[in-house]
Amino acid sequence: MKNAARWLAGALILTFFSAGCRKGVTAAGGHEAEEHDHASESRMSIALSAEAAAAAGLKVEPAASRLFASRISAVGNLEFNGRRLAHLTARASGRIERISSVRGDRVQDGQVLAEIYSPDYLALQAEFIQAAGRTRRFSGNADEAASAAAVLEGVRQRLLVVGATPAELEKLASSLTVRPLLAVRAAFAGTVVESAVVPGDFVEIGASLFRLADLTTLWARIRVFEKDLAALKSGGEAILRTQAYPGLEFRGRILLIGDIVDAAARTIEVRAEVPNPGNRLKAGMYVEARLAAEGERTVLAVPEAALQEISGRTVVFVRTAEGTFIRRDVEAGDRATGFAEILKGLAEGENVVTSGSFLLKSELLKGSLGDEHGHR
Repeated sequence: MKNAARWLAGALILTFFSAGCRKGVTAAGGHEAEEHDHASESRMSIALSAEAAAAAGLKVEPAASRLFASRISAVGNLEFNGRRLAHLTARASGRIERISSVRGDRVQDGQVLAEIYSPDYLALQAEFIQAAGRTRRFSGNADEAASAAAVLEGVRQRLLVVGATPAELEKLASSLTVRPLLAVRAAFAGTVVESAVVPGDFVEIGASLFRLADLTTLWARIRVFEKDLAALKSGGEAILRTQAYPGLEFRGRILLIGDIVDAAARTIEVRAEVPNPGNRLKAGMYVEARLAAEGERTVLAVPEAALQEISGRTVVFVRTAEGTFIRRDVEAGDRATGFAEILKGLAEGENVVTSGSFLLKSELLKGSLGDEHGHR
């Protein structure tokens, strides 16, 4: 492939097809707009000899109709994964002494987010120390030892409920020294999406402190028309697109098909779970969805290898004549068994480059850069 690329680099000739010839006509009824159109087309064209095409391994295949699984188009919004969302509240009353994390911070499982000075927590620790001492004193008396152990376990459980960890209680039992502050810890690794307190605030039991979300997956709340309900497949694939990332698709699975029809819109809520690599997707984003459905449909398709991306646009290279290829912007849809659905930009029977299209893209970009520098 490297030899072919080098051969192609020397053999490809970027041609600028200008039927109108650039003569700079500016008189009344001049051709500046027409000249601009021809220049734009020429910058998307590549001409090469038969030898160059063979050396590059170029192969073409016509866009053709194929059977794809049926899809239902719908819209919706992204939201937090409700199974990976935690509302952290105060488990003991007291004063907020320190805040270690604020909204937007990414935290690890068990990380301390805040610390509370709580008289109730101090009293429970003192009670635990007393119960531990009593257990040691009556270790030789079976009846008293059982009672003391029961009291100690009761206090231990209460301390766990307010937020103490088993490791902290082991240290408390051995050191007999109370911890002055009660730690508020992350329930899992995630992102702090809400912080409700600042140092100095006094909080009662149950007061809101933080909301924590695991953003590695999100839920899509999708609104599907009632007429499409029968064709929906629970557990089927959901393909999402967003305005923030044109051309990118995010694939997930349908988790739930709702039981209530919106009387005004005649839609049903469908929930899909979508992986969120790199946290690109954000809760609240608008999404366009294509949902797996029963049956098949006929679509215009080309091999996936024909698709290239230039400046954020999906393109293919169409052979317009022997040795002549032109870039064509297309809108791609579903993918299946190595083929991609083409929604816009191609007609059935047009020959697209399926092997070697990356090399054509490279040469086209070289020509575009050269043309840009030449006009400075």
